[in-house]
Amino acid sequence: MSHVVVSGANGFVGRVLCRALLDAGHRVTGLVRRGGGCVEGVTEWIDSSTDYADVAKAWLAGLNTDCVVHLAARVHVMSDRSANPDAAFRATNVDGTLRLAAAARQHGVQRFVFVSSIKAVAERDGGQPLRENDPPRPEDAYGRSKRAAEDALALFGSDAGLDVVVARPPLVYGPQVRANFLRLMDAVWRGIPLPLGAVEARRSMVYVGNLVDALVHCATDPRAAHQCFHVADSSTLTVAELVRSLARHLGRPSRLLPVPAQWLGAVGRVTGRSEQVDRLIGSLQVDTSRIREVLGWQPPFSTDDGLLATANWYRSTHQVP
Repeated sequence: MSHVVVSGANGFVGRVLCRALLDAGHRVTGLVRRGGGCVEGVTEWIDSSTDYADVAKAWLAGLNTDCVVHLAARVHVMSDRSANPDAAFRATNVDGTLRLAAAARQHGVQRFVFVSSIKAVAERDGGQPLRENDPPRPEDAYGRSKRAAEDALALFGSDAGLDVVVARPPLVYGPQVRANFLRLMDAVWRGIPLPLGAVEARRSMVYVGNLVDALVHCATDPRAAHQCFHVADSSTLTVAELVRSLARHLGRPSRLLPVPAQWLGAVGRVTGRSEQVDRLIGSLQVDTSRIREVLGWQPPFSTDDGLLATANWYRSTHQVP
């Protein structure tokens, strides 16, 4: 079996990925900034240098690994307070990624799996599900940094002989989820009326269990060499369908108000929250045919399975009446 290094091994996706790799019989080393939080069975490797500045010289003695899966990143935030968001994202997501890739190649690693984002391609689908070779049109600093990292890795991999595999997930959900998905669950749990009943646009998501299953294939399957894959659940929900499903699994009523999407867009513009509103009312569907055709991959969990697991986790952290 393989020996895989996972950066960000103690994060939301990293912990699930490490467990999946271990369950499949692989050895796992977790590259983290701070100690603690890795699942049992993972060898912890701490590199606290900024943006992997010291990762080459801090490479663990005797660490011979087949593949690095790079999850760690400066993640998208709704209100970035950096004076230059593009520079801040680039420092971590492009420069830091290249340092890790260079150190990996220097130490004999053959494959580097880069977990990018669908935001490296676009924020909306333009009427057709997004494919891997669609012209990129990222709209924010996070998406631009992910796209720049993909391009830089492609050049480096070609020059250095490193097999770079790119995975682009949309929104990832599951137990321990944070950010907007957790806020949506909070609203449903509290019975807050949501003006999303008339939103018909569909948005792809990926359950964390499905994403990590795809990443295991990307890390270990020879057919994944030099490929880029979009990874998402089989089904795509409208926001209203998502709220109804969450409400059902949480045992709460879905309080949806049928406010036209055009009205919501106007409110977003007036309040300066167009970006947040667009994520709710805009269509973002992802074409996953390439990973299915090249790797024969199928999501092992349905969207309803994933939402149920997420709701069960949420219920376990809240007092259930």
